[in-house]
Amino acid sequence: MKICIIAEGCYPYVVGGVSGWINSLITSFPEHEFIMLAIISDRSVSAKFKYTLPDNLTQVYEVYLNDSEWVNKVKKSYKDARLSPKNVKALESLVLGVETDWETLTYLFQSKKVSIDNLLMGPDFLNCVMANYKSGYSEMVFSDFLWTMRSMYLPLLLAMQSDIPKADIYHCVATGYSGVLGSMAKILYPKSKLLISEHGIYTREREEEVIRASWIDGIYKDIWIKQFRKMSLFAYEKADKVTSLYARARELQIELGCPEEKTIITPNGIDPNRFVNVPSKSPDDTFINIGAILRVTPIKDVKTLIMAFGYAKNNNSKLKLWIMGPTDEDEEYAKECFDLVDTMNIKDIVFTGRINIIDYIGKMDYTILTSISEGQPLTIIESYAVHKPVIATDVGNCYGLIYGEDDGIGQSGILTHIMNVEEIKDAMLFLAENEDIRKQYGDNGYNRYKNKYTIGAMKQTYRNIYEELERIGKQTS
Repeated sequence: MKICIIAEGCYPYVVGGVSGWINSLITSFPEHEFIMLAIISDRSVSAKFKYTLPDNLTQVYEVYLNDSEWVNKVKKSYKDARLSPKNVKALESLVLGVETDWETLTYLFQSKKVSIDNLLMGPDFLNCVMANYKSGYSEMVFSDFLWTMRSMYLPLLLAMQSDIPKADIYHCVATGYSGVLGSMAKILYPKSKLLISEHGIYTREREEEVIRASWIDGIYKDIWIKQFRKMSLFAYEKADKVTSLYARARELQIELGCPEEKTIITPNGIDPNRFVNVPSKSPDDTFINIGAILRVTPIKDVKTLIMAFGYAKNNNSKLKLWIMGPTDEDEEYAKECFDLVDTMNIKDIVFTGRINIIDYIGKMDYTILTSISEGQPLTIIESYAVHKPVIATDVGNCYGLIYGEDDGIGQSGILTHIMNVEEIKDAMLFLAENEDIRKQYGDNGYNRYKNKYTIGAMKQTYRNIYEELERIGKQTS
Protein backbone atom coordinates (compact mmCIF):
# COMPACT_ATOMS: atom_id res chain seq x y z
CA MET A 1 0.00 0.00 0.00
CA LYS A 2 1.28 3.45 -0.90
CA ILE A 3 0.55 6.26 1.57
CA CYS A 4 1.15 9.90 0.67
CA ILE A 5 1.79 12.16 3.65
CA ILE A 6 0.89 15.80 2.93
CA ALA A 7 2.27 18.37 5.36
CA GLU A 8 2.87 22.10 5.40
CA GLY A 9 6.02 23.76 6.72
CA CYS A 10 7.39 20.90 8.78
CA TYR A 11 8.82 17.45 7.91
CA PRO A 12 11.51 16.85 6.79
CA TYR A 13 12.73 20.47 6.91
CA VAL A 14 12.02 21.22 10.59
CA VAL A 15 12.81 19.11 13.65
CA GLY A 16 10.57 18.27 16.60
CA GLY A 17 6.84 18.57 17.14
CA VAL A 18 4.72 17.50 14.17
CA SER A 19 7.87 16.66 12.17
CA GLY A 20 8.96 14.17 14.80
CA TRP A 21 5.48 12.68 14.81
CA ILE A 22 5.54 12.20 11.02
CA ASN A 23 8.96 10.55 11.16
CA SER A 24 7.76 8.24 13.93
CA LEU A 25 4.63 7.35 11.98
CA ILE A 26 6.55 6.43 8.83
CA THR A 27 9.10 4.31 10.70
CA SER A 28 6.28 2.55 12.58
CA PHE A 29 4.96 1.02 9.35
CA PRO A 30 7.96 -0.36 7.41
CA GLU A 31 5.63 -2.69 5.50
CA HIS A 32 4.07 0.31 3.69
CA GLU A 33 5.63 2.58 1.10
CA PHE A 34 5.36 6.27 1.97
CA ILE A 35 5.81 9.28 -0.26
CA MET A 36 5.84 12.88 0.93
CA LEU A 37 4.07 15.88 -0.55
CA ALA A 38 5.81 18.68 1.34
CA ILE A 39 4.39 22.21 1.22
CA ILE A 40 7.12 24.80 1.75
CA SER A 41 7.55 28.53 1.29
CA ASP A 42 9.74 28.65 -1.82
CA ARG A 43 12.59 26.99 -3.68
CA SER A 44 15.24 28.40 -1.34
CA VAL A 45 14.19 25.70 1.16
CA SER A 46 14.25 22.89 -1.41
CA ALA A 47 15.85 19.61 -0.26
CA LYS A 48 17.25 21.14 2.94
CA PHE A 49 16.21 18.16 5.01
CA LYS A 50 16.83 18.00 8.76
CA TYR A 51 15.99 14.28 8.93
CA THR A 52 17.62 11.21 7.48
CA LEU A 53 14.75 9.83 5.44
CA PRO A 54 13.49 6.35 6.44
CA ASP A 55 14.01 3.57 3.89
CA ASN A 56 10.28 3.23 3.28
CA LEU A 57 9.94 6.94 2.41
CA THR A 58 10.73 6.63 -1.28
CA GLN A 59 10.08 10.13 -2.62
CA VAL A 60 9.66 13.72 -1.47
CA TYR A 61 7.64 15.99 -3.76
CA GLU A 62 7.72 19.72 -3.08
CA VAL A 63 4.99 22.34 -3.37
CA TYR A 64 5.97 26.03 -3.27
CA LEU A 65 3.55 28.66 -1.94
CA ASN A 66 5.67 31.54 -3.21
CA ASP A 67 6.85 30.73 -6.71
CA SER A 68 5.46 33.38 -9.01
CA GLU A 69 8.71 33.87 -10.91
CA TRP A 70 8.58 30.22 -12.00
CA VAL A 71 5.03 30.26 -13.32
CA ASN A 72 4.33 30.21 -17.07
CA LYS A 73 7.80 30.97 -18.38
CA VAL A 74 6.27 31.69 -21.79
CA LYS A 75 3.82 34.49 -21.08
CA LYS A 76 0.46 34.73 -22.77
CA SER A 77 -1.57 37.86 -23.21
CA TYR A 78 -4.45 38.44 -20.79
CA LYS A 79 -6.88 37.92 -23.66
CA ASP A 80 -5.41 34.50 -24.49
CA ALA A 81 -5.63 33.55 -20.82
CA ARG A 82 -9.41 34.03 -20.54
CA LEU A 83 -11.29 31.15 -18.92
CA SER A 84 -14.30 29.27 -20.23
CA PRO A 85 -17.71 30.27 -18.78
CA LYS A 86 -17.74 27.09 -16.63
CA ASN A 87 -14.31 27.87 -15.22
CA VAL A 88 -15.19 31.51 -14.62
CA LYS A 89 -18.23 30.41 -12.63
CA ALA A 90 -16.05 28.04 -10.58
CA LEU A 91 -13.54 30.82 -9.92
CA GLU A 92 -16.39 33.07 -8.80
CA SER A 93 -17.58 30.39 -6.39
CA LEU A 94 -14.10 30.31 -4.82
CA VAL A 95 -13.67 34.06 -4.53
CA LEU A 96 -17.22 34.69 -3.34
CA GLY A 97 -17.16 31.67 -1.03
CA VAL A 98 -20.59 30.35 -2.02
CA GLU A 99 -20.73 26.57 -2.61
CA THR A 100 -17.21 26.46 -4.02
CA ASP A 101 -16.95 24.26 -7.12
CA TRP A 102 -13.71 22.59 -6.06
CA GLU A 103 -14.04 19.80 -8.63
CA THR A 104 -14.04 22.13 -11.64
CA LEU A 105 -11.20 24.14 -10.09
CA THR A 106 -9.20 20.96 -9.51
CA TYR A 107 -9.31 19.96 -13.16
CA LEU A 108 -8.72 23.56 -14.26
CA PHE A 109 -5.47 24.01 -12.35
CA GLN A 110 -4.27 20.45 -12.78
CA SER A 111 -4.46 20.92 -16.55
CA LYS A 112 -1.33 23.13 -16.20
CA LYS A 113 -2.63 25.38 -18.98
CA VAL A 114 -3.35 28.31 -16.71
CA SER A 115 -0.74 30.94 -15.95
CA ILE A 116 -1.33 31.92 -12.33
CA ASP A 117 0.40 35.25 -12.94
CA ASN A 118 -1.78 36.08 -15.93
CA LEU A 119 -4.95 34.88 -14.22
CA LEU A 120 -4.43 37.03 -11.13
CA MET A 121 -3.59 40.09 -13.28
CA GLY A 122 -6.29 39.39 -15.87
CA PRO A 123 -9.96 40.34 -16.35
CA ASP A 124 -11.57 37.10 -15.14
CA PHE A 125 -10.08 37.36 -11.66
CA LEU A 126 -10.67 41.13 -11.64
CA ASN A 127 -14.38 40.63 -12.33
CA CYS A 128 -14.65 38.04 -9.53
CA VAL A 129 -12.96 40.40 -7.10
CA MET A 130 -15.20 43.28 -8.13
CA ALA A 131 -18.29 41.13 -7.45
CA ASN A 132 -16.93 40.23 -4.02
CA TYR A 133 -16.05 43.87 -3.34
CA LYS A 134 -19.58 45.04 -4.15
CA SER A 135 -21.13 42.28 -2.03
CA GLY A 136 -19.88 43.68 1.27
CA TYR A 137 -16.56 45.53 1.09
CA SER A 138 -17.34 48.65 -0.96
CA GLU A 139 -16.31 51.00 1.87
CA MET A 140 -12.70 49.90 1.35
CA VAL A 141 -10.19 51.27 -1.16
CA PHE A 142 -10.62 48.98 -4.17
CA SER A 143 -6.96 48.91 -5.20
CA ASP A 144 -5.98 47.74 -1.70
CA PHE A 145 -8.76 45.15 -1.75
CA LEU A 146 -7.64 43.85 -5.15
CA TRP A 147 -4.01 43.43 -4.12
CA THR A 148 -5.06 41.72 -0.89
CA MET A 149 -7.10 39.20 -2.89
CA ARG A 150 -4.20 38.60 -5.28
CA SER A 151 -1.77 37.98 -2.42
CA MET A 152 -4.26 35.69 -0.69
CA TYR A 153 -5.02 33.53 -3.73
CA LEU A 154 -1.49 33.30 -5.13
CA PRO A 155 -0.26 30.58 -2.70
CA LEU A 156 -3.53 28.63 -2.94
CA LEU A 157 -3.56 28.58 -6.75
CA LEU A 158 0.14 27.71 -6.92
CA ALA A 159 -0.51 24.79 -4.59
CA MET A 160 -3.49 23.66 -6.66
CA GLN A 161 -1.37 23.66 -9.81
CA SER A 162 1.35 21.47 -8.29
CA ASP A 163 1.81 17.82 -9.22
CA ILE A 164 -0.12 15.41 -6.99
CA PRO A 165 1.36 11.88 -7.07
CA LYS A 166 -0.95 8.87 -7.11
CA ALA A 167 -1.37 6.90 -3.87
CA ASP A 168 -3.80 4.57 -2.13
CA ILE A 169 -4.22 6.73 0.95
CA TYR A 170 -3.56 10.45 1.35
CA HIS A 171 -2.75 11.38 4.94
CA CYS A 172 -2.87 15.15 5.50
CA VAL A 173 -1.29 16.43 8.71
CA ALA A 174 -3.64 19.45 8.85
CA THR A 175 -6.43 20.97 6.80
CA GLY A 176 -5.40 24.24 5.08
CA TYR A 177 -3.20 23.87 2.02
CA SER A 178 -2.47 20.24 2.93
CA GLY A 179 -6.16 19.46 3.14
CA VAL A 180 -6.83 21.15 -0.20
CA LEU A 181 -4.22 18.99 -1.95
CA GLY A 182 -5.47 15.82 -0.28
CA SER A 183 -9.05 16.65 -1.26
CA MET A 184 -7.98 17.33 -4.83
CA ALA A 185 -6.31 13.92 -4.85
CA LYS A 186 -9.66 12.35 -3.92
CA ILE A 187 -11.15 14.05 -7.00
CA LEU A 188 -8.29 13.05 -9.30
CA TYR A 189 -8.02 9.49 -8.00
CA PRO A 190 -11.55 8.46 -6.92
CA LYS A 191 -10.45 5.05 -5.59
CA SER A 192 -8.08 6.66 -3.08
CA LYS A 193 -8.94 7.44 0.56
CA LEU A 194 -8.28 10.59 2.56
CA LEU A 195 -7.27 10.83 6.22
CA ILE A 196 -6.89 14.20 7.97
CA SER A 197 -4.90 14.32 11.23
CA GLU A 198 -4.99 17.66 13.05
CA HIS A 199 -2.45 18.21 15.81
CA GLY A 200 -3.77 21.70 16.35
CA ILE A 201 -6.98 22.93 14.75
CA TYR A 202 -5.62 24.61 11.63
CA THR A 203 -8.48 27.07 11.19
CA ARG A 204 -8.30 28.25 14.80
CA GLU A 205 -4.51 28.59 14.67
CA ARG A 206 -4.68 30.67 11.49
CA GLU A 207 -7.44 32.82 13.00
CA GLU A 208 -5.22 33.55 16.02
CA GLU A 209 -2.28 34.41 13.75
CA VAL A 210 -4.37 36.71 11.58
CA ILE A 211 -5.86 38.51 14.58
CA ARG A 212 -2.38 39.15 15.99
CA ALA A 213 -0.81 40.05 12.62
CA SER A 214 0.25 43.70 12.45
CA TRP A 215 0.53 43.61 8.65
CA ILE A 216 -3.17 42.83 8.15
CA ASP A 217 -5.48 45.78 8.78
CA GLY A 218 -9.08 45.88 9.96
CA ILE A 219 -11.62 44.07 7.85
CA TYR A 220 -8.90 42.31 5.84
CA LYS A 221 -8.47 40.02 8.84
CA ASP A 222 -12.03 38.79 8.28
CA ILE A 223 -11.27 38.08 4.61
CA TRP A 224 -8.24 35.96 5.46
CA ILE A 225 -10.11 34.04 8.17
CA LYS A 226 -12.96 33.23 5.78
CA GLN A 227 -10.42 31.93 3.28
CA PHE A 228 -8.88 29.48 5.77
CA ARG A 229 -12.32 28.29 6.88
CA LYS A 230 -13.28 27.67 3.26
CA MET A 231 -10.18 25.53 2.70
CA SER A 232 -10.76 23.51 5.87
CA LEU A 233 -14.39 22.82 4.96
CA PHE A 234 -13.22 21.34 1.66
CA ALA A 235 -10.95 18.95 3.54
CA TYR A 236 -13.62 17.98 6.07
CA GLU A 237 -16.07 17.33 3.24
CA LYS A 238 -13.75 15.06 1.25
CA ALA A 239 -12.07 13.24 4.15
CA ASP A 240 -12.99 9.67 5.01
CA LYS A 241 -11.63 10.01 8.57
CA VAL A 242 -10.58 13.06 10.59
CA THR A 243 -8.48 12.59 13.72
CA SER A 244 -7.71 14.89 16.61
CA LEU A 245 -5.51 14.52 19.67
CA TYR A 246 -8.04 15.18 22.41
CA ALA A 247 -11.76 15.68 23.08
CA ARG A 248 -11.90 19.49 22.92
CA ALA A 249 -10.11 19.49 19.56
CA ARG A 250 -12.69 17.05 18.20
CA GLU A 251 -15.47 19.34 19.43
CA LEU A 252 -13.85 22.26 17.59
CA GLN A 253 -13.64 20.24 14.38
CA ILE A 254 -17.36 19.52 14.59
CA GLU A 255 -18.13 23.18 15.34
CA LEU A 256 -16.14 24.15 12.24
CA GLY A 257 -18.19 21.89 10.00
CA CYS A 258 -16.63 18.43 10.13
CA PRO A 259 -19.28 15.66 10.14
CA GLU A 260 -19.22 14.06 13.60
CA GLU A 261 -19.27 10.51 12.24
CA LYS A 262 -15.89 11.07 10.55
CA THR A 263 -14.09 12.16 13.72
CA ILE A 264 -11.88 10.04 15.95
CA ILE A 265 -9.54 10.88 18.85
CA THR A 266 -5.98 9.54 18.45
CA PRO A 267 -3.64 10.72 21.25
CA ASN A 268 0.05 11.20 20.59
CA GLY A 269 2.48 8.53 21.70
CA ILE A 270 6.23 8.14 22.15
CA ASP A 271 8.55 5.15 22.05
CA PRO A 272 9.44 4.05 25.60
CA ASN A 273 12.60 2.36 24.33
CA ARG A 274 14.09 5.79 23.65
CA PHE A 275 14.02 6.61 27.34
CA VAL A 276 15.74 3.53 28.71
CA ASN A 277 19.02 4.32 30.51
CA VAL A 278 18.68 8.07 29.97
CA PRO A 279 21.64 9.93 31.60
CA SER A 280 20.58 11.37 34.94
CA LYS A 281 21.63 14.42 36.90
CA SER A 282 25.10 14.28 38.46
CA PRO A 283 25.23 14.32 42.29
CA ASP A 284 27.73 17.18 41.96
CA ASP A 285 25.21 19.33 40.08
CA THR A 286 23.78 21.74 42.67
CA PHE A 287 21.60 23.70 40.22
CA ILE A 288 17.84 23.30 39.85
CA ASN A 289 17.79 22.60 36.13
CA ILE A 290 14.79 23.77 34.12
CA GLY A 291 14.51 22.34 30.61
CA ALA A 292 12.71 24.13 27.78
CA ILE A 293 12.54 21.78 24.79
CA LEU A 294 11.50 23.99 21.91
CA ARG A 295 12.31 25.77 18.69
CA VAL A 296 13.36 29.37 19.34
CA THR A 297 10.45 30.92 17.44
CA PRO A 298 7.74 33.44 18.38
CA ILE A 299 5.00 30.83 18.78
CA LYS A 300 6.99 29.30 21.66
CA ASP A 301 7.12 32.74 23.35
CA VAL A 302 10.72 32.36 24.47
CA LYS A 303 10.88 36.01 25.51
CA THR A 304 8.28 35.50 28.23
CA LEU A 305 10.18 32.40 29.34
CA ILE A 306 13.43 34.39 29.59
CA MET A 307 11.84 37.26 31.52
CA ALA A 308 10.08 34.91 33.96
CA PHE A 309 13.31 33.02 34.55
CA GLY A 310 15.21 36.26 35.10
CA TYR A 311 12.83 37.33 37.86
CA ALA A 312 12.79 33.83 39.38
CA LYS A 313 16.60 33.77 39.32
CA ASN A 314 16.62 36.95 41.42
CA ASN A 315 14.76 34.99 44.12
CA ASN A 316 16.65 31.69 43.81
CA SER A 317 20.25 31.76 42.62
CA LYS A 318 20.32 27.97 42.13
CA LEU A 319 18.04 28.06 39.09
CA LYS A 320 19.51 27.25 35.67
CA LEU A 321 17.55 27.36 32.39
CA TRP A 322 18.39 25.11 29.46
CA ILE A 323 16.77 26.22 26.19
CA MET A 324 17.12 23.12 24.05
CA GLY A 325 16.34 23.36 20.38
CA PRO A 326 17.28 25.01 17.09
CA THR A 327 17.90 28.75 16.93
CA ASP A 328 18.17 29.02 13.15
CA GLU A 329 14.50 28.78 12.15
CA ASP A 330 13.85 32.46 12.94
CA GLU A 331 17.28 34.00 13.35
CA GLU A 332 15.92 37.52 13.92
CA TYR A 333 13.73 36.35 16.81
CA ALA A 334 16.56 34.26 18.22
CA LYS A 335 18.82 37.32 18.24
CA GLU A 336 16.13 39.26 20.08
CA CYS A 337 16.10 36.49 22.70
CA PHE A 338 19.89 36.55 23.04
CA ASP A 339 19.80 40.35 23.37
CA LEU A 340 17.08 40.12 26.04
CA VAL A 341 19.29 37.84 28.13
CA ASP A 342 22.13 40.35 27.83
CA THR A 343 19.92 43.37 28.52
CA MET A 344 18.47 41.81 31.67
CA ASN A 345 21.94 40.52 32.61
CA ILE A 346 20.55 37.05 33.39
CA LYS A 347 23.02 34.39 34.43
CA ASP A 348 22.78 30.63 33.89
CA ILE A 349 20.75 30.49 30.68
CA VAL A 350 22.14 27.99 28.18
CA PHE A 351 21.05 27.86 24.54
CA THR A 352 22.13 24.39 23.45
CA GLY A 353 21.03 24.61 19.82
CA ARG A 354 19.87 21.46 18.10
CA ILE A 355 20.67 18.45 20.32
CA ASN A 356 19.59 14.89 21.04
CA ILE A 357 17.10 15.48 23.81
CA ILE A 358 17.83 12.06 25.31
CA ASP A 359 21.26 13.35 26.36
CA TYR A 360 19.72 16.15 28.43
CA ILE A 361 16.17 15.48 29.59
CA GLY A 362 17.11 13.13 32.45
CA LYS A 363 19.37 15.81 33.92
CA MET A 364 16.51 18.27 34.30
CA ASP A 365 14.56 18.76 37.53
CA TYR A 366 11.48 19.80 35.57
CA THR A 367 10.60 21.12 32.13
CA ILE A 368 8.68 24.16 30.90
CA LEU A 369 6.70 25.22 27.84
CA THR A 370 5.46 28.82 27.44
CA SER A 371 3.88 28.52 23.98
CA ILE A 372 1.04 30.71 22.81
CA SER A 373 -0.31 27.84 20.67
CA GLU A 374 0.06 24.06 20.86
CA GLY A 375 -1.79 20.87 20.07
CA GLN A 376 -0.72 18.04 22.32
CA PRO A 377 2.99 18.73 22.95
CA LEU A 378 5.24 15.69 22.67
CA THR A 379 7.77 17.44 24.90
CA ILE A 380 5.39 17.13 27.85
CA ILE A 381 4.93 13.42 27.24
CA GLU A 382 8.69 12.99 26.87
CA SER A 383 9.17 14.71 30.23
CA TYR A 384 6.70 12.32 31.81
CA ALA A 385 8.60 9.36 30.37
CA VAL A 386 11.54 10.25 32.64
CA HIS A 387 9.42 11.21 35.67
CA LYS A 388 9.81 14.97 35.17
CA PRO A 389 6.96 17.35 36.05
CA VAL A 390 6.13 20.23 33.73
CA ILE A 391 5.07 23.86 33.70
CA ALA A 392 2.96 24.71 30.66
CA THR A 393 0.71 27.46 29.40
CA ASP A 394 -2.99 26.73 29.05
CA VAL A 395 -3.03 26.04 25.31
CA GLY A 396 -4.07 23.02 23.28
CA ASN A 397 -4.28 19.89 25.41
CA CYS A 398 -1.85 21.06 28.10
CA TYR A 399 -4.63 21.17 30.69
CA GLY A 400 -5.56 17.56 29.96
CA LEU A 401 -1.94 16.44 30.06
CA ILE A 402 -1.31 18.09 33.43
CA TYR A 403 -4.59 17.37 35.20
CA GLY A 404 -5.68 14.26 33.32
CA GLU A 405 -8.93 13.55 31.54
CA ASP A 406 -10.78 11.62 34.26
CA ASP A 407 -7.92 9.14 34.67
CA GLY A 408 -7.74 9.53 38.45
CA ILE A 409 -3.95 9.82 38.40
CA GLY A 410 -3.58 13.32 39.75
CA GLN A 411 -1.76 16.54 38.92
CA SER A 412 1.58 16.27 37.12
CA GLY A 413 2.67 19.89 36.84
CA ILE A 414 1.53 23.49 36.91
CA LEU A 415 -0.63 25.28 34.34
CA THR A 416 -0.26 29.02 33.72
CA HIS A 417 -1.88 31.62 31.49
CA ILE A 418 -0.05 32.56 28.29
CA MET A 419 2.41 35.47 28.44
CA ASN A 420 1.93 35.80 32.20
CA VAL A 421 5.45 36.45 33.48
CA GLU A 422 4.40 36.59 37.13
CA GLU A 423 2.55 33.25 37.09
CA ILE A 424 5.37 31.51 35.24
CA LYS A 425 7.97 32.94 37.61
CA ASP A 426 5.95 31.75 40.64
CA ALA A 427 5.55 28.28 39.13
CA MET A 428 9.32 28.03 38.57
CA LEU A 429 10.01 28.97 42.19
CA PHE A 430 7.33 26.65 43.59
CA LEU A 431 8.70 23.54 41.87
CA ALA A 432 12.28 24.55 42.67
CA GLU A 433 11.54 24.87 46.37
CA ASN A 434 9.29 21.80 46.82
CA GLU A 435 11.24 18.65 45.99
CA ASP A 436 8.62 16.23 47.34
CA ILE A 437 5.87 17.78 45.24
CA ARG A 438 8.21 17.80 42.25
CA LYS A 439 8.73 14.06 42.67
CA GLN A 440 5.02 13.34 43.12
CA TYR A 441 4.10 15.34 40.02
CA GLY A 442 6.81 13.55 38.04
CA ASP A 443 5.54 10.12 39.11
CA ASN A 444 1.97 11.10 38.25
CA GLY A 445 3.13 12.21 34.81
CA TYR A 446 4.93 8.92 34.27
CA ASN A 447 1.80 6.95 35.17
CA ARG A 448 -0.30 9.11 32.84
CA TYR A 449 2.14 8.54 29.98
CA LYS A 450 2.21 4.75 30.50
CA ASN A 451 -1.57 4.68 30.72
CA LYS A 452 -2.33 6.52 27.48
CA TYR A 453 0.58 8.01 25.52
CA THR A 454 2.88 5.21 24.32
CA ILE A 455 3.82 4.70 20.70
CA GLY A 456 2.30 1.23 20.79
CA ALA A 457 -1.18 2.60 21.43
CA MET A 458 -0.81 5.27 18.75
CA LYS A 459 0.60 2.77 16.25
CA GLN A 460 -2.28 0.34 16.75
CA THR A 461 -4.81 3.13 16.31
CA TYR A 462 -3.33 4.18 12.98
CA ARG A 463 -2.86 0.59 11.87
CA ASN A 464 -6.59 0.09 12.38
CA ILE A 465 -7.40 3.28 10.45
CA TYR A 466 -5.10 2.42 7.55
CA GLU A 467 -6.48 -1.12 7.34
CA GLU A 468 -10.07 0.13 7.42
CA LEU A 469 -9.40 2.68 4.66
CA GLU A 470 -7.58 0.06 2.59
CA ARG A 471 -10.49 -2.34 2.99
CA ILE A 472 -13.05 0.31 1.98
CA GLY A 473 -10.89 1.24 -1.00
CA LYS A 474 -10.83 -2.34 -2.24
CA GLN A 475 -14.60 -2.65 -1.84
CA THR A 476 -15.23 0.45 -3.94
CA SER A 477 -12.69 -0.36 -6.68
